[in-house]
Amino acid sequence: MSVKTMLVDKLITEIQDGYYKPNDKLPSENELADRYHVPRMVVRKAYERLQELGYIFSKQGKGSFVQNQKLQIPLILTGDVSFSEKMRELNYDYRTVNLSCEVIEYDSAIYRSLRVDSNETVYKISRLRIIEDCPIAVHTSFLTQSVFPDISNEGDAITSIFQYYRSKGFTEFDSSRSQLSVILPNQEERDLLKCPSLVPLLQVESGCADKQSGTWLEHSRIIYRSDCFTYVI
Repeated sequence: MSVKTMLVDKLITEIQDGYYKPNDKLPSENELADRYHVPRMVVRKAYERLQELGYIFSKQGKGSFVQNQKLQIPLILTGDVSFSEKMRELNYDYRTVNLSCEVIEYDSAIYRSLRVDSNETVYKISRLRIIEDCPIAVHTSFLTQSVFPDISNEGDAITSIFQYYRSKGFTEFDSSRSQLSVILPNQEERDLLKCPSLVPLLQVESGCADKQSGTWLEHSRIIYRSDCFTYVI
């Protein structure tokens, strides 16, 4: 058995035995290298393997931390309540970070879902969902400028899309049928969600319309860390 494998096994045992608890910061590479009299590169490779296996995650410039593997959030894939509202109802320590607001190039599937012509301007609003200090989902909404004329100025402040709709006078919603697929995370998604490459993501795409007027409000694409949820369909 290699030194790296032995170090990985020892750290897994310490995590499982509760010596290191969820969100605890692990010793630095230099500290572990000195403790076990091994090269720093061995520790780095061990930490990389633990991240692949889903036991730890890293924060740039801050170090490595123990992943909360007991986080199992009930994910309801139907209904007209926002994700933020669901998490507050469940009393989770929850926050959202707005990642971007930008115009997209023409995409036939998205434009078709929004029922708009190719000359329409469509914005992409992306948010990172964080629960118990663990990033668990990226929610991207595609909105048309004709429906939301001020979106270019307001989009980078949106954290709850349903709250934004209500501020514009839309209060009742219809959802289109959701399309579910399982994907493997790319590098950007791994970095955002702090997830190992071996953990698949659940991708959900759907549309949302104003019930009263029939106006299509958005096409949404959400990716969830599959290891953080239980599913209610």
